[in-house]
Amino acid sequence: MSQLTFARAINAGLRKALDNDPKVVLMGEDIGKLGGVFRVTDGLQKDFGTHRVVDTPLAESGIIGTAVGLAYRGYRPVCEIQFDGFIYPAFDQIVSQVAKMHYRTQGTVKMPITIRVPFGGGIGSPEHHSESPEAYFTHTSGLRVVSVSNPQDAYTMIQQAIASDDPVLYFEPKRRYHDKGEVDEALALDRALPMGSARVAAGGSDVTLVAYGPLVKTALDAALAAADEGVSIEVIDLRSLAPVDYPTVEASVRKTGRLVITHEAAQSGGLGAEIAASITERCFNYLEAAPVRVTGFDVPYPYSKLEMHHLPDLDRILDGVDRALGRPNSLSGLEG
Repeated sequence: MSQLTFARAINAGLRKALDNDPKVVLMGEDIGKLGGVFRVTDGLQKDFGTHRVVDTPLAESGIIGTAVGLAYRGYRPVCEIQFDGFIYPAFDQIVSQVAKMHYRTQGTVKMPITIRVPFGGGIGSPEHHSESPEAYFTHTSGLRVVSVSNPQDAYTMIQQAIASDDPVLYFEPKRRYHDKGEVDEALALDRALPMGSARVAAGGSDVTLVAYGPLVKTALDAALAAADEGVSIEVIDLRSLAPVDYPTVEASVRKTGRLVITHEAAQSGGLGAEIAASITERCFNYLEAAPVRVTGFDVPYPYSKLEMHHLPDLDRILDGVDRALGRPNSLSGLEG
């Protein structure tokens, strides 16, 4: 076991993928000599050369278009989008070409492209540098979408994404890059939790709390705080956003009878709405209360001084738990 930061765990996973398969190629803005703005690819160009770790022009559409051509020729390109808000110039390539090529060619052409996207808030940056665009891509058939929450998954799932013959959007919570955790670098991919599976991060019996990416840590903190008041929260780390591992979520909700979903993205049209609707359809007779969403607001990410009011935090998540339990909460107008 190694103690690695989130960023170093991704770096180690990329290094292993480059070592294991000469067809793996990294592409992105400033990922080579600089090592990326978050230093996630630090040292990789020095060790694998400029033909394997490629500094590209500032042109996201060109990066993804080039990756499509490389995938046609049997390569496994890994593209870094420098910041979440920079992905929109590549949107047409991703949803019109990358997502549809396998279907359009009746399975003849595969698109084993991994698109790394640092996403979310918590670093004090405004829009274009702090966004949560995941719902655009979970809505697009033909794409796998994952979001990692800890160094072990960061290490394992980047390798699983690169090994997949499907295109994968790999969302990295940028405010967790410096978080440390144990990483088993000897863990074989066939022994790891499959990329499409959710994980029960903490067991509980009163409320199911679903989170992903940057908010899994906050959800676990909320579970600890709630336990002091005698409330048992089961935390589900979704991991895969498309497809969603509904059997794991269903099993938890059938046990607890209550569901809270939290994400940084805006509430309207967010992944939380889809999960709430799907679980209501699948578990209606088991629900003791309506599902609750604790999300960002329907506004652009605010500047740093206001960001703390925008991002779901411990208090807002616990307030959502109170709503699911029918306890006094911010919407009931009752004092606790």
